[in-house]
Amino acid sequence: MAQNEVIDHDIIDQPFTELLSERYLSYALSTIMSRSLPDVRDGMKPVHRRLMYAMYQLKLSPTTPPKKSARVVGDVIGKFHPHGDTAVYDAMVRLAQDFAQRYPLVDGQGNFGNIDGDNAAAMRYTEARLTDVALLLLDGIEENAVDFRPTYDGSEKEPVVLPGGFPNLLANGSSGIAVGMATSIPPHNVAELCSAMEMILENKDVSVAELCTYVGGPDFPTGGTLVESAEDIVKAYETGRGAFRVRAKWEKEDLKQGQYQIVVTEIPYQVQKSKLIEKIAELITTRKLPMLDDVIDESAEDIRLVLVPKNRNVDPIVLMEALFRNTDLESRFSMNMNVLENGLVPRVMNLKEVLQHWMNHQKEVLVRRSQYRLEKVLHRLEVLEGYLVVYLNIDEVIRIIRFEDDPKAELAKKFGLSEVQVEAVLNLRLRRLHKLEEMEIRTEHDALSNERDELEKLIGSDARQWTRIKKQIAGLKKQFGEDTKLGARRTVVGKPPAPVAIDLEAAMIEKEPITIICSSQGWIKAMKGHGVKADDVKYKDGDKEAFVLEAQTTDKLLVFATNGRFYTLGCDKLPPGRGFGEPIRLMMDLPGDVDIAQLMLHKMGAKILVVATSGHGFIVPADDVLAQTKNGKQVLNVSGTVKAKLAAYVDGSHDMVAVIGQNRKLLVFDMEEMPEMGRGKGVILQKYKDGGVSDIKTFSQAEGLEFRYGAGISKVDDLTPWLGKRASAGKMPPNGFPKNNSFNG
Repeated sequence: MAQNEVIDHDIIDQPFTELLSERYLSYALSTIMSRSLPDVRDGMKPVHRRLMYAMYQLKLSPTTPPKKSARVVGDVIGKFHPHGDTAVYDAMVRLAQDFAQRYPLVDGQGNFGNIDGDNAAAMRYTEARLTDVALLLLDGIEENAVDFRPTYDGSEKEPVVLPGGFPNLLANGSSGIAVGMATSIPPHNVAELCSAMEMILENKDVSVAELCTYVGGPDFPTGGTLVESAEDIVKAYETGRGAFRVRAKWEKEDLKQGQYQIVVTEIPYQVQKSKLIEKIAELITTRKLPMLDDVIDESAEDIRLVLVPKNRNVDPIVLMEALFRNTDLESRFSMNMNVLENGLVPRVMNLKEVLQHWMNHQKEVLVRRSQYRLEKVLHRLEVLEGYLVVYLNIDEVIRIIRFEDDPKAELAKKFGLSEVQVEAVLNLRLRRLHKLEEMEIRTEHDALSNERDELEKLIGSDARQWTRIKKQIAGLKKQFGEDTKLGARRTVVGKPPAPVAIDLEAAMIEKEPITIICSSQGWIKAMKGHGVKADDVKYKDGDKEAFVLEAQTTDKLLVFATNGRFYTLGCDKLPPGRGFGEPIRLMMDLPGDVDIAQLMLHKMGAKILVVATSGHGFIVPADDVLAQTKNGKQVLNVSGTVKAKLAAYVDGSHDMVAVIGQNRKLLVFDMEEMPEMGRGKGVILQKYKDGGVSDIKTFSQAEGLEFRYGAGISKVDDLTPWLGKRASAGKMPPNGFPKNNSFNG
């Protein structure tokens, strides 16, 4: 054959896209089914299933001494799982970690890692055995409960699925990334799952929302507090997709002299404690969290993280809210219940479907185990009936065995015995041929006959099978009840946290009472305490009192200037009360030709009425006037000779507005005629031929209009003469109204 001759039968004449598609699909299916997605029936991936079965074959029950992990891993990779030993050992380590598994399947002896993220010791140093939970998953595996298939080399057989007498998929959860799909299932509380399944058995049409009255949400091994809304939890279980927000559990510990510290006792699932502490320490060193002074790890077997605030005035709720936003003290666990239906078809299931598939599997396992047991019982009954024949004809049987050439055939012919019975008779030991043994055989025969009848009824009745499953679920519920150490719920189901506005600067301010004093020439100071007497306040020559406000150092001071701008000052930054204070113009960019119209404290969520000298005005939300810079924030637009004049808070119970002009005309109109704006010129409140506005007041019509009258207060109940529409001229005020045209006299 020539060197360049091509062998035709080695060439595949097929488009490359088809070849690639076929091979990639094979790879994808192999990854989905044989590696990444769990089976809905036992909640396991092949590597976990093979681990369980290998340990079962090694007889590593909870009551036997553990064996070296290396022995277990060697058996797994040698018999069932032809992959790297590291992957198998890592899978076994995870099954043994009580902070990773809600119900551990492996009882590990030695260093199996910790919540700080440290790795387990090498497999040659650790030992392992199965837990009671694992035995529930394997119960009945030798009783034809499940199908077996050849291992990779055909030398042995392995179970296709475990009997799974424990709802492992939802109890321990699962996660994995396949090709084009993934799964992520959180752990749950078994007692709650059992209650939900009992509800399904009582009413097959029960909704997922009704099941959620029992299954309140995931139950993570590390505890924490679930802060997802009930509606979102129900929606996640209805669709099989969603996310759960989990926060660390914390408490405030009071110390001496009003000091305190915060102690974190539980952290969210799958959060490494060491990395969490590193992140908090980083926030402290970079001064991104000035409220926190230090973080100390005092953990032993239990978690205890101590958070030390900067000072005792830091609000613990605000501090924790800042930590929740910036660290893994709050985390989200995504749920995607993508599982293999009957080990073949990947599908996203809802809560009810997952529970129903597990119960269906248990029913199938129950029937198969019952049939297996029935076959054993029938075989034993057949043998016992043969024994009874022997006891009734013992002398003849002995004669046949001693003297006949073919005793087996002769026994079968003489007494009508089956081959099984003949073999049993021939294998019977002479020492058992006494009267007591015959009585025991009859007793056993009666008991097995009753068991046979019960098994036949069970196999033939669907209702009896579901009744047995219900008893099995009730047994699980009792074994893992809320009153047991392993079964008690660890994750508290809380409510969604209310939004907390975090002002880091305000949180650091020590709250103290002060009295703010501003003179007519614009000198401002803050004196300690409330109830400051006028005689205690000193002013410069020619200066006098203009504004006096009682406040707290944590408040914000609003300065309304005649140019219509609002300026914001922190009360903690005001000059102390000694001397005359400092010019307010040094603290903000207030032009020289602009004066202060009003000083007021900011009230969150309140509303302010602003008015210009021309009588124009509107209502503005108090939160909208806060200024972030010294330049202030323009709110009321004024121009020419018109200036901003008045600013006052609007009481929520007030429904009327009273305005009086320099022309001494009073007008009262409905509050509904006042527009709410963020910025603008506003609307005309009262019409003037000359002059402008003098004063304005909001009040409740039911309580009447009050104004200062001499040394007392006068009230007008009948306002009919002055009632009108906004922008009317108004009428002369009632007798006794102050000459300065001010409601406050």
